[in-house]
Amino acid sequence: MRYSIDHNRLQQFGSLEFIARQVVEGFITGLHKSPFHGFSVEFAEHRLYNAGESTKHIDWKLYGRTDRMYVKKYEEETNLRCRLIIDNSSSMYFPVKENLSIDNPNKITFSVYAAAALMNLLKRQRDAVGINIFSDKVDLSTQVRSSAVHQKYLYSELEKMLKPETKDRKSQTSAAESLHIIADSIHKRSLVVIFSDMFETNSNPDDLFSALQHLKHNKHEVILFHVVDKNKEEDFNYENRPHRFIDMESGEEMKINPASIKKEYINLVSDFKKELKLRCAQYKIDFIEADINKGFEQILFPYLVKRKKLH
Repeated sequence: MRYSIDHNRLQQFGSLEFIARQVVEGFITGLHKSPFHGFSVEFAEHRLYNAGESTKHIDWKLYGRTDRMYVKKYEEETNLRCRLIIDNSSSMYFPVKENLSIDNPNKITFSVYAAAALMNLLKRQRDAVGINIFSDKVDLSTQVRSSAVHQKYLYSELEKMLKPETKDRKSQTSAAESLHIIADSIHKRSLVVIFSDMFETNSNPDDLFSALQHLKHNKHEVILFHVVDKNKEEDFNYENRPHRFIDMESGEEMKINPASIKKEYINLVSDFKKELKLRCAQYKIDFIEADINKGFEQILFPYLVKRKKLH
């Protein structure tokens, strides 16, 4: 089931923190109206009562409002360490658009807004969060904290990624190397959330899969949001006429009619995606398809389901 977010309520030029809050509040409102109303606004401070346990901590006022028994949770019960990893390589700036916004994103814009919304959920649950950003190297690695000051610092770093580029981006992806470095830096058990198209420049796919497996060490839980523009990158829907395609990482150009290569292209992309999903299943990594044209419910709901399982 999908839940609609009224993006018309969002202020296009508002702060990222404000927009993230509006996205999350719209999402939670949708949950209240759905069969999944167990994920309530109070999920940060309550959990459902389990038959047989002490009734001492039942919140009777909440029971009166919801007709469901919830037990008050304490801070040590809600604490979770989460690390958000964002691929900032050139391929993530596809498709090239003018007037990028929350409603007209490319892959990096979508990933930034999605990460910001997850940060808002983490804040509501008093969880600690840190960010890693990588391209051809690890560009940013923050500490994992839950303080308000730290959250504002993370939002400010994310907002930098929304600013128009002043130079041509030619940063190639070194996902395998970067993910190995990041994996080595995560010492305490954490929930690791990755936003990436998983394109790797001049690398053996096995290196990339090995890096994903490395993230599972120390018993980390890992969610991979595979960020794509499904219409263009997977379905390869272009007008039947010659187009000039430019590799966003190498700058290499090719003029070709998409119809002449569409079948072969779709097969290659499909094979890679199947292998990626298979490896994630083998490593017990949650693989979530994240189409930039389908909104943020596809990010927020899987996260809530994952967090519920961890507690």
